[in-house]
Amino acid sequence: MKVEEFNYELPKELIAQTPYDKRDEARLLVLDKEKQTIEHKVFRDVIDYLNPR
Repeated sequence: MKVEEFNYELPKELIAQTPYDKRDEARLLVLDKEKQTIEHKVFRDVIDYLNPR
């Protein structure tokens, strides 16, 4: 995964103004480009998608 993949336009009105109280329960949308699938997860699952260096 490259940092450049995170560059995109996001309208200000779509950015949360306050953090979710239970941050690890916040929603996470996962797109698999190779499989062309979308999964709905929770943020605590983000570790499953990060590669160690």
